[in-house]
Amino acid sequence: MSTISSDRPIVIFHEHPDWFRPLFNELEARGISYVRQNAAEHSYDLAADEQQYSLFFNRMSPSAYLRNNEQGIFYTLGLLAHLEAKGVPVVNGYKAFQYETNKALQHVLLEKLGLAYPKSRVINHASQAVEAAKGLRFPIVVKANIGGSGAGITRYDSVEELALAVTSKEIKLGIDHTALVQEFIPARGGHINRVETLGGKYLYAIKVYTTGESFNLCPADICQTTNGKELARNACALDAPKNGMKVEGFIPPQDVVDAIERIVQEAGIDVGGIEYTVDDRDGKVYYYDVNALSNFVADAVNVIGFNPHERLVDYLEKRAQLKTQEA
Repeated sequence: MSTISSDRPIVIFHEHPDWFRPLFNELEARGISYVRQNAAEHSYDLAADEQQYSLFFNRMSPSAYLRNNEQGIFYTLGLLAHLEAKGVPVVNGYKAFQYETNKALQHVLLEKLGLAYPKSRVINHASQAVEAAKGLRFPIVVKANIGGSGAGITRYDSVEELALAVTSKEIKLGIDHTALVQEFIPARGGHINRVETLGGKYLYAIKVYTTGESFNLCPADICQTTNGKELARNACALDAPKNGMKVEGFIPPQDVVDAIERIVQEAGIDVGGIEYTVDDRDGKVYYYDVNALSNFVADAVNVIGFNPHERLVDYLEKRAQLKTQEA
C-alpha cells in the first residue's frame, strides 16, 4: 500500500476527459491517493498556503482551446507560479509550461543549445507571412505558436499559394496571434521520431510514419504497428480518429539521446517528448517540437515492450514521498 495519504494526495491537473485514464488506473491499482482537478473550472486563493497536497502534476494541454477551454491555458501559468512560490512540489511546472505554450520560445532554446531546427521566422500578423518566407525553401508551414495535437499548422507549396492564403484571410495565427513561418522538412524514411523522457532522462522512442499531409501526430491516436497489427488504444478512446498512422519502437543514436536530455533538462520538463526528423535531402537531424505533455503511445507494451505509465507512477510516488518526508 502506498505511503501517500488521503489527507495529502497527489493532484492531477487536467482538462481532457480521456487522455489520462491509464495514469488514473495505475494510481488506483497501487492504492495511491490522488485527486483530479479540472483546469477549465478551477480557481485559487492567493493567500492559501497550499500545503494540502504532496505533489501537483500539471497535465494541462495547449490544445485546450480546441475543446473551448482556452481560458485554462494562460490561467495555468499563473497558478503554477503561485504553487511554486508556496513551496508545493510541481511536476512540469511554470518553466516547462512556458515552453509547452510557446513554439517560438522552444526554438530560442534550440538556438541557445546549438541544435539544428528548421529555418524559421516569427510573425504576429498574417500580412507578414510572405515577407517572412523570403529566403526559405518551399514547401513551408505556417505554425501557430500555441497549437497541440497538430492544430494550427498549414503547409504551403509555393509563395503564390501562401500569398493567396494571406489575401483570402485564410491564415490563422492562433490564440496569442503569433506564428512561425518555417521550412517544411521532408522526412527520410517517411517518418518523424518522438523521444519520450522522464525525470530529464530518456525513456523510449518511436517512429511515427506520416505522409506529411497531416500534423496530428498524437501518439495515443496511432492506429497500428508497421506490420499492420491493430493497436489497443489506451487513451483518446472515445474520439480518436482511425487516421491510419503507423508506429514502431526504436533506439535513437546516443548523440540524439544526449541532445534531447539537454533540451528537457534546460526547459525544466519532468515528463515530456521531443520530436525530430532526418532531412531526406541531406541526412541532417532537425529538432522541431518540445512537448511537456506526453500521452504515451497507444498499446505501449506491444510497441516498446513495457508500460511507461508504471514508470511514470514510480516517479510521481517518489517525488510525493520526498515532500511527505520533509513535512
